[in-house]
Amino acid sequence: MFAQLIEKSEEQLAQNLPFVLYRKPKSMQVNAGFQNTSELYYAKTFEERGFVFAPFNSELPIVLMQLDELVKSDIPVVKEESFESKAANILESDKDFHIQLVKKGIAEIKKGVFKKVVLSRKIEVDGITNPFSLFRVLLQKYSSAFCYLWYHPKVGMWLGATPEILMRLENKRLTTMSLAGTKPYVEKEEVKWEAKELEEQELVTEYIVKALRDRVEKLMFSKVESIKAGSLWHLRTKLTADVKNESLRSIVKALHPTPAVCGMPKKVTQSFIQKEENYDRLYYTGYLGELNMQKENLRTTRRKNTENRAYKTVKTVSNLYVNLRCMQIVKESALIYVGGGITKDSNPEKEWQETVNKSKTMLSILKPL
Repeated sequence: MFAQLIEKSEEQLAQNLPFVLYRKPKSMQVNAGFQNTSELYYAKTFEERGFVFAPFNSELPIVLMQLDELVKSDIPVVKEESFESKAANILESDKDFHIQLVKKGIAEIKKGVFKKVVLSRKIEVDGITNPFSLFRVLLQKYSSAFCYLWYHPKVGMWLGATPEILMRLENKRLTTMSLAGTKPYVEKEEVKWEAKELEEQELVTEYIVKALRDRVEKLMFSKVESIKAGSLWHLRTKLTADVKNESLRSIVKALHPTPAVCGMPKKVTQSFIQKEENYDRLYYTGYLGELNMQKENLRTTRRKNTENRAYKTVKTVSNLYVNLRCMQIVKESALIYVGGGITKDSNPEKEWQETVNKSKTMLSILKPL
């Protein structure tokens, strides 16, 4: 069945028709959504149903893929593949530019212009292999991430394995997270967090709490925990709440972009990023996922001296993920996007190294590092 699902996706690509393949974290099932026309649709009210793909710039339209056909398949367990693709050619000028960019960000923070800013860069890799093969490797290497391969002939092709939820809404129950701080994973070593990472994560949590406080009820959040994502450690806080009268659109607008991908305050840092990064992020640090999908739950109750009775409930569920650890595929090249949060305690050289560490998630599926 999985092979047939891939074959169907290859046919869609050959016909220039939109499709998406995705696997939720820790699931053993792949979902495939196919749109029957090449029409470009947008999510405007967030009452639509389908798969959304949103850019970093929150003022730009949000692409909605209509799932005219939705197919599911179990993932076969196979040995990881490797590929003879070229490794990233990192120029000294790229490093110098990024370090100077970080220094600019720190200077603005010390002047009080903003508290935190997330600065990024892109890496171009030539000679990539078949995107469906890359997707298969992602599934095997990053079981705890949201893995996807998305294509629309009028937008392009993107592939990723993101560890971060923007939000999950099941009926009126909201779940989100703050994810910040990065350390490389070293086998058998306990991760040690410094003041910079702890402050960065706290700023993201504070922002989300403030953004949601007047829009939800029973807002609760967990203690900060260390989580492993691929070859990296991150700090995470889970948040839950009940949504009563607010629309899904207003909740998403309040959250995106969070300080984990933009900064604080939102408008000032977004303007700084667009002016100083010297490239267009497009859909990197945007979000993607299921919008208003129907989920059936079958519950069996057992009563003494009576036959078993099954009750079916249908819930409306939206699962949106931040588009991190991703690449854009353009012909035979891959554009890999990486970044990191900058605070007053940031070290420019270490921030450069953090982007190098993060790039390994995508580079490792092109060629083992």
